[in-house]
Amino acid sequence: MIDSKVTAALGPRLEKLSQSWINAKQTEQASIDTRRAIEDELVRLLAVDPSEEGTDTRTIGLYEVKIVNRLTRKVDSDKIQEIAAEKGLSEHLSQLLRWKPEINMTVWKRADERITKPLLGAVTTTPGRPSFTITRN
Repeated sequence: MIDSKVTAALGPRLEKLSQSWINAKQTEQASIDTRRAIEDELVRLLAVDPSEEGTDTRTIGLYEVKIVNRLTRKVDSDKIQEIAAEKGLSEHLSQLLRWKPEINMTVWKRADERITKPLLGAVTTTPGRPSFTITRN
């Protein structure tokens, strides 16, 4: 991290960048809101049924409008395994579903290294993009 002396020397530049970031976030949000309002109006005018999954392409004058409608599905992992076991369908789950283990970092950090260290061979860690929250005082 940058020490306080460097931060003080860069103060005016950092303040300007902070304000520019706030302005950009406001512009970005306004653009998202405008785009979503346009999409909502297109859904209404083109009579898109949100309960139907699929892709529809329409030619409207000079424009080709492609509408991709997806349904979100969430699976209760414990429940589906229980039902599959009761119905004798457990062998099909590996083909029907993707199992995506995720690390519970709160528990992982508290766990004994004798447990977590051997498991690290199966975990790939890569740096993510830094996230910022900037507010004006």
